[in-house]
Amino acid sequence: MHIGILTGGGDCPGLNAVIRAVSLALITECGARVSGIRRGFLGLLEHQVLALDPGVVGGILAQGGTILGTHNRCDPFHYFAAGGADVSAELMAYVLELGLDGLVVIGGDGSMAIADKLSRIGLPVVGVPKTIDNDLCLTDRSFGFDSAVAIVAEALDRLETTARSHGRVMIAETMGRYAGWIALAGGIAGAADVILIPELPYSVEAVAEVCRRREQQGAGHTLICIAEGAHPREAAMVVSQTLADSPDPLRLGGVGAVLAHQLQTMVSSEVRQTLLGHVQRGGAPTAFDRILATQFGWAAAQLVKDRRFGRMVVLQGSEMRDVALAEVAGRNRLVPLDHPWLLAARSLGLSLGQGS
Repeated sequence: MHIGILTGGGDCPGLNAVIRAVSLALITECGARVSGIRRGFLGLLEHQVLALDPGVVGGILAQGGTILGTHNRCDPFHYFAAGGADVSAELMAYVLELGLDGLVVIGGDGSMAIADKLSRIGLPVVGVPKTIDNDLCLTDRSFGFDSAVAIVAEALDRLETTARSHGRVMIAETMGRYAGWIALAGGIAGAADVILIPELPYSVEAVAEVCRRREQQGAGHTLICIAEGAHPREAAMVVSQTLADSPDPLRLGGVGAVLAHQLQTMVSSEVRQTLLGHVQRGGAPTAFDRILATQFGWAAAQLVKDRRFGRMVVLQGSEMRDVALAEVAGRNRLVPLDHPWLLAARSLGLSLGQGS
């Protein structure tokens, strides 16, 4: 048996833990030959392959990023470098040349959409959910999320001390795309006074009122955690750039700076903003993410072993399960408005930008 592994889309902590678990499980249980495909689906077009054995993957569990490299602008069914042409036949020809019996794709909704299409044209594929945004459908958690939340919480801890020292309003902008999971979890963990997420369009006046009330009550400072996809009720999301050659061309970002500018005219305190950016993706995975990624990798190996292709492993409750790739391809999971985290935030008196 010869199995390929690739990592697609953005990097995140825990990718190497999945690569390690898939490889070791298949080698140990099946005597399989395992090859890593470099730079996501691009590697199958540019013929970039790395042999994976226990010596190669043995020491990578705690490493951030991915030893295979990744790429978020290569859709073989609409390949921008070839003028938007469908080059999937070329990809499949190289798969045959390699003699792959299956492919494990570790990625987010875009990668799962591509994996589903490849499955439909005959490539045996197993998916593993990857995103710090925690926004993949039908899985309660994706690895990388816990690590990103830990970074946000630490950043808020640090911002709170300087906010308190100067009596400032401090705004931290997180990643998350169209979902508010990172900002919500990070904001709660970092004791933010205001948490703003895309699922709940906010009122700038309501946010300003929280800041003014804290000024009057003597707290003197306010800590705001805002997701990059959050937006006021009367405005759209803030787009930092558009990348025509990407499956998801919109890059969100900058809403923290916009909010800071708006608030500065409405409050007495000085307002500062911090864009956390890619520090949320970098560094070693937390222990939770190392374990979750290892579970995902092992479960993916079992699907390969049982030849149950066209599936993606998921965590539902405390159970490792699997679902059809078609059920998750290209779909996002937003924060439900009745989610326990939101209910807890409200009961603690945290503002979600909705006003009284």
